[in-house]
Amino acid sequence: MPSPATLLPLAANTTDDAAESVTNAASFIEENWATWLSIGLRILLIVVIAALLRSVVRKALTKLISRMNTSAEAVEGTALGGLLVNAERRRQRSEAIGSVLRSVASFLILGTAALMVLAALKIDLAPLLASAGVAGVAIGFGARNLVTDFLSGVFMIMEDQYGVGDKIDAGVASGEVIEVGLRVTKLRGDNGEIWYVRNGEIKRIGNLSQGWATAGVAVQVKPTENLAHIRRVVQEVADSLAKESPWDERLWGPVEVLGLDEVLLASMTVKVSAKTMPGQQFAVERELRWRIKEAFDAAGIRIIGGLPDASEPEEAPDPAASVAPPSALANPSSPQSMATNPIPAPSSPGNPRISK
Repeated sequence: MPSPATLLPLAANTTDDAAESVTNAASFIEENWATWLSIGLRILLIVVIAALLRSVVRKALTKLISRMNTSAEAVEGTALGGLLVNAERRRQRSEAIGSVLRSVASFLILGTAALMVLAALKIDLAPLLASAGVAGVAIGFGARNLVTDFLSGVFMIMEDQYGVGDKIDAGVASGEVIEVGLRVTKLRGDNGEIWYVRNGEIKRIGNLSQGWATAGVAVQVKPTENLAHIRRVVQEVADSLAKESPWDERLWGPVEVLGLDEVLLASMTVKVSAKTMPGQQFAVERELRWRIKEAFDAAGIRIIGGLPDASEPEEAPDPAASVAPPSALANPSSPQSMATNPIPAPSSPGNPRISK
């Protein structure tokens, strides 16, 4: 075992090394504490400014969206607003636009703040930006369908191509819009089914609920009817329809007799048209047919396919309709009749002679 005298130099050396390390650390901290404090304060300032700016932008966007919804609800309470403005459609459209704007604002503000923090830490951003660009291109190429659906949904909502409650024909499906999303649009079909249509798959849209619609009725009558009488009867039906509720609200224009649409040997077609509210054209067409049929029956105007007039003599049936056409087999001297005759038996009782 070593003596205490030999251990004293080792202990002294260890103490000196520790003191030197502490001295070096203290001097390093003393030399760099100002730089560290400056970097920390800069990072803290960047984070605080980014958080405040993000909060202010989100609150401004939320207030703008709520103001849009309030104006839509105010207009909806009026008599004309109920026909022109759908509050639920405006609400969903404004919320979707607000969500997109808030997400874009947050991404831009927080992304810029992150880059500024990395720059404050003396980190080279060139390799990071190059890697992010390559990764963005790869992700965009792999998820191009998702990006297409998202961008199509954004432009559809911003351009107000359709909204909740509209009846549209999207090509791949048709029905009433029950939900508009950034990626998928939900439609309820005529039979109650729900269609989930990706926005990127919609190449063309036919909106049947914007502006106005046209109700068209075609009536086929006998070619011997008086056209002036028909026009007068139809005009009376149109005037009575326009004065009764609820048809006076559904009609946005007078019912017009367009005239003869087609003239044939056994019939002629009279076309009637009216401008209606969006989506109400089918109800107006059914009501017009009902009333025109009743008016024609009362006025004695005969339509194609109706019951014949009692005063009109019935046409005698064609006697040749039940007679079969003549057959070639009825003449025994015709080639067809001779070909069907049986072969006569041989005259001699012996064996028949067969020739090749």
